[in-house]
Amino acid sequence: MAKTLIAFDLDGTLAESKQAVDDEMAKLLARLSAVATVAIMSGGDWPQFEQQLVGNLPAASHFDKFYLLPTSGTKLYQYDGSWKRIYADIFSDDERQEIEQALTDAVQEAGFAGDKSWGEKIEDRGSQITFSGLGQEAPLDAKHAWDPDFAKRKLLQKILTPRLPGFAVRVGGSTSIDITRAGVDKGTGMQKLAGIVGIPPEQIIFMGDAVYPGGNDYPVREVGIYTIAVANIGETKRAIEAVLFCLGG
Repeated sequence: MAKTLIAFDLDGTLAESKQAVDDEMAKLLARLSAVATVAIMSGGDWPQFEQQLVGNLPAASHFDKFYLLPTSGTKLYQYDGSWKRIYADIFSDDERQEIEQALTDAVQEAGFAGDKSWGEKIEDRGSQITFSGLGQEAPLDAKHAWDPDFAKRKLLQKILTPRLPGFAVRVGGSTSIDITRAGVDKGTGMQKLAGIVGIPPEQIIFMGDAVYPGGNDYPVREVGIYTIAVANIGETKRAIEAVLFCLGG
């Protein structure tokens, strides 16, 4: 069956962590929007989408074909003359306090509290709370060196999961842990989007760099959507070119 919705993770897939998409990637996404619906889902919040993606897409892009899903799909934005939020699954104050306290305790227990920080390590994104091991503004070289084998984040995940039974704890980005409500992840986000746009899951391709057990892209594979695991931005570009060839774009 032909693929009509092409979906992506953002950091590590379309762009380096918290960096803008480059000119080649922006042009490829614009070309893709002429022949398919394009969805982009990330653990980052809307301001990050504006900085990394929205402001860098060519004017020729078919903006009405883009669906943007911040905070692991717990929010949805669509273009209708301007970008408008369609929904958001926001934490209550009690949920927020529970998660932040558990994170603070787990980081201390794991021995990471003293690690150098560039900005805040715990960020409340409304519908998701994210821990960044070196802070929100850490340079790329420091991020890549902090946890290349995922051992630190898997340890935090192991500590946090039994302490937050009502929530999902996922490894994301290059230094981050993403926490949403249980049963809310990129897989359910893609299922919800499929219903909104009226495209069945079998017509969707998803590309991400964290399509492994425990990774925040893996739930997309678990719900039966065809996934392509990419190791870096260059692999994503080549995959988009292959999709464009198949779709005649």
